[in-house]
Amino acid sequence: MSRIATRFAALRRQGRGALIPFLEASDPDAATSMAILRGMPDAGADLIEIGCPFTDPMADGPIIQAAGKRALAAGANMAHTLSMVREFRREDARTPIILMGYVNPILAYGPPRFSLDAAASGVDGLIVVDLPPEESELLAPHAAAHGLDMIRLVAPTTDERRLPLVLQGSSGFVYYVSITGITGTRTATTGELAQAIPLLRRFTELPIAIGFGVRSPAQAAAAVRVADAAVVASALIETLAASLDAQGRAGGEVVRRVLDQVRALAEAVRTARAPAQGDRR
Repeated sequence: MSRIATRFAALRRQGRGALIPFLEASDPDAATSMAILRGMPDAGADLIEIGCPFTDPMADGPIIQAAGKRALAAGANMAHTLSMVREFRREDARTPIILMGYVNPILAYGPPRFSLDAAASGVDGLIVVDLPPEESELLAPHAAAHGLDMIRLVAPTTDERRLPLVLQGSSGFVYYVSITGITGTRTATTGELAQAIPLLRRFTELPIAIGFGVRSPAQAAAAVRVADAAVVASALIETLAASLDAQGRAGGEVVRRVLDQVRALAEAVRTARAPAQGDRR
């Protein structure tokens, strides 16, 4: 089993959902980003999503766009991101790592070489936002050959006729984009999620993660009550950005503040399915 499948199976046995926090590689600099990544598992991250900085992040809102700009200004590129994962793997062989990004940097790197290097670095899964299923042959065969999960995005606008095509070849988990729009702009209601997730489960047995708009511990807890995981991105990047000095440099408090936020999210996720005190028998 892959690291992703192993982690979700373990969480299923424990009867709880997963927290998947996000960080942008090299934001605001390589050392700070690496310190946050290293600290996330102990802070409660079950899986970790790493953003690959790109000049045209069409699915991302202003918060993550700004993170990408800071990372690119710090010299980030795909090779640096893979090196970051390799360094993480020297200390942590268990926590699944998912790269989230766009197809152009992968094409520039070369899909066969990228898949080989990503797997060798310790990457477990890929989310390629702008790679539709109709064009998945650009990457999917190379990813599969090296054991990388291709994690598909499903949106509220994805209808029942298209779902089988979108989910074909999907592995690891399914990423449910809970809103129509870019990251960090609004949040889906509990009612919207309660209607959407059961429909999606009719088409897949893979775990379902909810992202785009999950910002608070309460929202993360609500997400794992109806799905299998909550992805939190913009809220963590916002905390990081608010902790930088006037020149955009990281001080001593940045890592602590971000990891404290991960701890609060993790506590909410871990207790989300626990019965209320009055319901215990």
